[in-house]
Amino acid sequence: MNKGKEIKNQIPEKPLVLIKEECFSALVDVINQSGLPAFIIKPMLQELLNRAQSAMKTEYEKCMAGEPFIGSRDPKIVEMILRTKRLLAQFNATDYADSKRRRELLCEMLGHVGKNVHVDIDFHCECGKHIFMGDKVIVNMNCTFVDNNRIDIGSNVLIASNVQIYTATHSTKVDERMVQDCPEGQEICRTYALPVRIEDGVWIGGGVVILPGVTIGRNSVIGAGSVVTRSIPANCVAVGNPCRVIKQIDNIVSV
Repeated sequence: MNKGKEIKNQIPEKPLVLIKEECFSALVDVINQSGLPAFIIKPMLQELLNRAQSAMKTEYEKCMAGEPFIGSRDPKIVEMILRTKRLLAQFNATDYADSKRRRELLCEMLGHVGKNVHVDIDFHCECGKHIFMGDKVIVNMNCTFVDNNRIDIGSNVLIASNVQIYTATHSTKVDERMVQDCPEGQEICRTYALPVRIEDGVWIGGGVVILPGVTIGRNSVIGAGSVVTRSIPANCVAVGNPCRVIKQIDNIVSV
């Protein structure tokens, strides 16, 4: 096993920037030199390959793939967030009666806005362009959508006040979560983000928290104050922390 540890120690802690030919050559060298059985060397080769593939992606590509990323290292992410925060400041400060200007700002800020969409103030989001809304959607006051990854909201959806939707999260292991020796002004932690989907006909009650990777099925109702940690099926009422289905709904006619 000492030989195995020696080979593993040769794999750098930081990702390798390799093109495909270099990656293949490195794998062959490890195999030829190790003399270890396949069940030992295979996980090491997979780790090396994963690091090489990850190194070829931008931080934004990692973000959208659900992989750990450091947003401040990617100009695309930095510019997207800065642009959104400026638009948010305008949106939340616009005269409440000026519905035309409010919709213009909303369409400029978000990925898609359908017909008859109302988003109340104060509204907060991260990237903006990752939020997609269908037709006939209400987002009530003081909602926060942390859209590092996609948030898809269908049509005929009601979202009550103080709802929080999170796509972003962090590792529970502090050494994976925090960036060591980061320069001043740079991001101090690694994030990964998973998409959230709210299907047609959903009603989300006040103060609900929806966590990364969750889908809420068509026509379902989420009770006020619930924390949704797992996906909820269609046509049901779900409540609680963690949120659980308490009854089915007979939705004969779908709006």
